[in-house]
Amino acid sequence: LCVPAVPVLFKQALENTGVEEGKSVCLRCELTKADATVVWKKGEATLQASAKYEMKQKGPVAELVIHNAEPEDA
Repeated sequence: LCVPAVPVLFKQALENTGVEEGKSVCLRCELTKADATVVWKKGEATLQASAKYEMKQKGPVAELVIHNAEPEDA
């Protein structure tokens, strides 16, 4: 018996968030599957963990922290 995979959906999608230039901001989303792989992108570019971008995932909740936010991070 072949059972199709259930797609991963957002239980809680990202919300627009404002932050002062130079501060840190945390973007958070919740998924329907705890073991889903999350890839953060800006346009077509995949973001990589660095001093600027911090990625966290605990269960179904994924977070992206942007340190020292700049207008280009919009």
